[in-house]
Amino acid sequence: MKKIVFALGLLTLLISNCSKKQNKPILNYIEEPHSFSLPNEAVITHMDLDINVDFDNEIIQGKASYLIKNNEASQIILDSKFLTIEHVQADGKDTTFSLGDFDEQLGNPLKIDINKNTKRITVFYKTTDQTEALQWLKPQQTTDKKFPFLFTQGQAILTRTWIPIQDSPQIRITYNAKVHVPSQLMAVMSAENPKEKTSNGHYTFKMAQPISPYLIALAVGDIEYKAISDRTGVYAEKSMVEKAHYEFSDMENMVASAEALYGKYAWEQFDVIVLPPSFPFGGMENPRLTFATPTVIAGDKSLTSLIAHELAHSWSGNLVTNASWDDFWLNEGFTVYFEMRIMEALYGKDRANMLARIGRQDLEEEIEGFKDTPDDTKLKLNLKGRNPDDGMNSIAYDKGYLFLRTLEEKAGREKFDIFLKNYFQTHAFSTINTEKFIAFLNENLLEKHDIVFNTEAWVYNAGIPDNQAIISSDKFETVEKTIQQYVKSNSIDKALTIDWTTQEWVHFVRNFPNDIKTEHLAMIDEVFNLTNSNNSYIAMVWYEQAINHDYHGNNIDVKIEEFLIQVGRRWYVSTIYKAFKRHNKTDVALAIYKKARANYHSVTTNTIDDLLGFKQD
Repeated sequence: MKKIVFALGLLTLLISNCSKKQNKPILNYIEEPHSFSLPNEAVITHMDLDINVDFDNEIIQGKASYLIKNNEASQIILDSKFLTIEHVQADGKDTTFSLGDFDEQLGNPLKIDINKNTKRITVFYKTTDQTEALQWLKPQQTTDKKFPFLFTQGQAILTRTWIPIQDSPQIRITYNAKVHVPSQLMAVMSAENPKEKTSNGHYTFKMAQPISPYLIALAVGDIEYKAISDRTGVYAEKSMVEKAHYEFSDMENMVASAEALYGKYAWEQFDVIVLPPSFPFGGMENPRLTFATPTVIAGDKSLTSLIAHELAHSWSGNLVTNASWDDFWLNEGFTVYFEMRIMEALYGKDRANMLARIGRQDLEEEIEGFKDTPDDTKLKLNLKGRNPDDGMNSIAYDKGYLFLRTLEEKAGREKFDIFLKNYFQTHAFSTINTEKFIAFLNENLLEKHDIVFNTEAWVYNAGIPDNQAIISSDKFETVEKTIQQYVKSNSIDKALTIDWTTQEWVHFVRNFPNDIKTEHLAMIDEVFNLTNSNNSYIAMVWYEQAINHDYHGNNIDVKIEEFLIQVGRRWYVSTIYKAFKRHNKTDVALAIYKKARANYHSVTTNTIDDLLGFKQD
């Protein structure tokens, strides 16, 4: 009898232990080198943000409160960089915390003591003057020059510099926010947004779909909204609203074209805010509210492929996200492919192929730049110990695109489209790494249709495999004939260029003969006045060529300096500064940079500081 009782007791204990183990969350986050967080121990799932935006002192102050999934942990770790942590609560009561050793790239681990039953933590904090995500602009640095402006830039690992958070792309959260700003300004976020200013400067936001922390974004300024359709519209400073509305008037058609390709748009609203010129990127795909540079406002819709690109991120990047920054190509390669398909659907194959050819030329330049570090030309990277910004280049974008385009040509577009739509639907609102993608590709496309493809060579080897798709453009061939004609006859028939798109002009300028003489550049400038182009892309490539060939006509030195002071888009300014450095004119570049640097976001200054060897006094 005692043996039976003992056996029953042991069985009860085993059942009890099994029940406890079943109740313990099973978490499967990968090891991520760019975050201190240990999400398999305790992970955030929802954020309630309550902050005050103080323009006088240029700080954000408030609290970030998180619901957590707690795997019976005694500690939860957040990422924090250049933040002042005032105090921390666990389930409404003060708890102990500590900041670990500072890492130049990653900041500090914020270690918060909890118990196995803790469900919520709250961090009271404020930003500092070192906060890298925020750019505070004086009125004179804005377009309308009447009120100050603030915007954030979180990608890749800068959200931790304005919110203490588990700053890893594989951690997806929903969020609500209360934001308090001066009454004459409006606040907008990557969330459900107001269309008009409130009377008291208090705004509330809700992001119901889970997103990665780098996509949490805030902008505050004297802005207005104008709808394009029921689900699309633009925000901008007053003097820019009509221009932006015209330039982006095809946004609804873009959304409809994207949905026809790869399934329903999952974020309800697709709006764009045109930021001041210091914004460091062409665009940033913050869900529901893309941030965009004013350099795409050309007056002829010729640069709106950028909007198609950011829209495509609503599927590749926002809906299905790279699990780590080593897998960044899964965001950008897919997005460039999707962008080209949208552009083809709306504007025809010629336009899409011109864009793709320019991307192919960019890729060739990038590969040449990495000739001493060929591992950086692999799609799957190893960025441990490095800034993930190091992987944000043409390899991820254009090699990633070329891989997918080559795969499409091998499989056939119909099969490839079915595969991509299935990929987005299967992995919606989740993250994926390269290895899981390859497994999914093998099972759902290659093996399914008995297709042999060198996937591993594309992903894990340096350079470009020999079976790459060849991208051709009849329009670019015409441009090249025009260049040849000019070289032979020393004259240009202006009539040949009347209907040229921006892409044709860029191809024309970028493909001048290496031995072109300054007098020939002067003639081209006299005919087309490229030095004073209102199209920032054409101006950028022209200024690069002027530096390459030591051309100083038409007051171009002044125009280059003005361009570098006014524009903060990293790609544009770094291209020009690189040209100065390449031709031993670093002293000229530094003289301009010292004037321009205060107008740049930290994303741009970090790049140019390193490029020019600049150190602040």
